[in-house]
Formats: sequence, structure tokens, C-alpha cells
Amino acid sequence: MKWVRWFGPLKEMVIKEFIQIFRDPATIRMLFLMPFLQVLLFGYVVNLNVNHIPLAIFDLDNSVQSRDLTARFLSSKYFDAAAYIDTNHQAVKLINQFKVKGVLKIDHGFGGEILGRETAPVQLILDGTISNSTGITLNYANQIVQEYNEYLQNKEAGELPARIPPPGGVTMDPVAWFNPNLETRYYYLPALVGLIVMTATVTLASMAVVREKEIGTIEQILVTPISKLQFILGKTIPFALIGLFSAAVIAAVSVFWFHVPIRGSVWLLFFGTVLFVLCTLGAGLLISTISQTQQQAMLVSFLFQNPFMQFSGFVFPISNMPRIVRWFTYLNPLRYYLIILRGVFLKGIGISILWVQFLGLAILAFGILGLAVMRFQKTVG
Repeated sequence: MKWVRWFGPLKEMVIKEFIQIFRDPATIRMLFLMPFLQVLLFGYVVNLNVNHIPLAIFDLDNSVQSRDLTARFLSSKYFDAAAYIDTNHQAVKLINQFKVKGVLKIDHGFGGEILGRETAPVQLILDGTISNSTGITLNYANQIVQEYNEYLQNKEAGELPARIPPPGGVTMDPVAWFNPNLETRYYYLPALVGLIVMTATVTLASMAVVREKEIGTIEQILVTPISKLQFILGKTIPFALIGLFSAAVIAAVSVFWFHVPIRGSVWLLFFGTVLFVLCTLGAGLLISTISQTQQQAMLVSFLFQNPFMQFSGFVFPISNMPRIVRWFTYLNPLRYYLIILRGVFLKGIGISILWVQFLGLAILAFGILGLAVMRFQKTVG
């Protein structure tokens, strides 16, 4: 029958491809390891709830009522006291250093206004650079304030004569610094610089060297009057320039087309981008030393990049992750680079605050790149 004759060669081709796939142990490991790792990553990292938000308490009233309201914030699962402050300068410093995500400010006279049956305002200052969680944080705060108002009403409802007005209440006055309207693009577009640069440089660097291995030209190149270091630099410099050009294009489109503000130093941002590109090129070169085919390089590249993105705070807050996972994020260069991007773009902060992120990037850059170069020289030696 015709269909039997037609499916006969197809069956042999399918069998041949399966044999080809399972002949390569590295590919098999990647195929079965990736789904398992993806489940673990999403199970631990993907958490859109916002809990244990670090909050600075700025209580200028220090009355029974102000302490009661503060206690209600801190007794919930949503807020933790990260600091107690008494000046506006401390509030600015803590938010700029990413040590708190908000400041609960209670002015003088808060308790007196409530006892005098007036409306007492309380201010919640939020870090607007993290717009995806700022809105959720504000909802939690409004809920706590509403419950406190209900408590005040119920507390004295049976104690006061009908002719006396009810007790005062609290109104929330939210302020989002750096992003007053909580524009989502202000949060995502600067971070997109890091994501696209990482994808381009890691993939290109890993594939280019492996391609030389596959077609057998790497040995021919190495017997020419060129050192291994010159070979590595010649392979990676074009990708570094492509990565820097991509970063410049994305940043320019974000600023001039989507009107994302850039309040800090462009040169500081450029220096941070150079360090980040060194990290990603090192990761790509390292992948090339453990891959024999371009297919392997693509799989391993994806395996590297996905955890980098998940553990960076690009989408999901690092503070929501389990403690052991948060420790692993310190090995992720994208984590440091995103803080630099959002700090320079939206906060306008400089090296005096961002030096920790630059130091982390520098250590990772030279560590990853150095390991990749040593392994590459050993592999082709």
C-alpha cells in the first residue's frame, strides 16, 4: 500500500533522529534537567504576594494613638520595621539605598486630632521605582487604616452620649517617590536593557566558539600566529560592542520615545553596562567550553539565562523568595545591574550609594571571565 511505503522512510528517519539525540549524553541531561529546574524555579520564585515589606517608622507624635497605629502595621504579615527614624534625611537615605520600601510618617498632633474628634492624616512614602509592588503595598496600608478607623468607631460607640460627635479617624496620604503616577513602563523599560543585553551577549558568545568547534576550524585558527588570548578577545570584542550598542538603543528609545526619566549620570550607567557585559560574555564563553554542538550551547544558554532573570528582581521581588534562594541571588550579575539601572534612571543616585552594586559586578565580571578563559585555554590546549 502507498501509505505504508510513504511512512516506511518516515519511520526510519524518526528512529535515526532519536538515536542521534540519545547518543549525546549532555543533550539528554539538558532535556530532562531543564523541566525539573523550571518547576523548582517557578515554585519558589514566582510569588506575586508582597509580604514583610521593610518599613521605616517616622513617628514624630509618639502618642498612644500613633503607637497603636504603628503596632497595627507591624503586627500584620505585610510590614516589618526595618528602622526607626526621626529626620527626613534618614528617610531619603534609606529609600535611596534600597534598605526600605516605604516610610510611615506620623506628624506631631496626630493623637490630639483623634482625641479632638478630627481627621488625622498619616503619610506613607513609597519607593515608586518598584511600581509592580507599590500598588499592592498601598492597598495593604489602606486596609490597615480602614480597620483602625472601624476600631475607633466601635470602641467609643457605646461609651458616648448621642449628642457628642463620634471620634476622629485617620486618612492615608500616599506619596510615591521617583514615580508619582506609578507608571509601569518606568519600572520595566530600564530593566529591559539588562535583559536584552544579557540574552544577546550570552547567546552570541556561546554559539560563536562552538560553531568553530563544529566545523573544525578552531584547530586551524590556533595553529596560526595568534595566541589563545588574542583568539578569545577577537571572538568576544564584537559581541561586547553589540551589547553596548543594544543597551544604548534601548536606553535612548526609553528616554526619548517613552519619556522614561534618566536622572543620574549617563557615564556611570555606561560603566555599569561595561561590567555587566563582561559578566555575560564570560558566561557565554564558559558555556562554550562545556558544549560540543550549537544545539547544546543553546540549551545550556537558556538554562543560564532563565535563572538569572528569575533571581534578579526583574518581575518577582527578591524579598518574597525563601532565604536560601535570596543568598543565591548575590551570585547573579543581573541583580546588581538592575539596581544600577533603576537607581540611575529613576532615583538619580551616584556611586556613593551604588558602589556596593559596582563592586559586586566587578568581582563577578573578573571571576566569571577569568574562569571562562582558563577553562577555554585548558579545553583547546
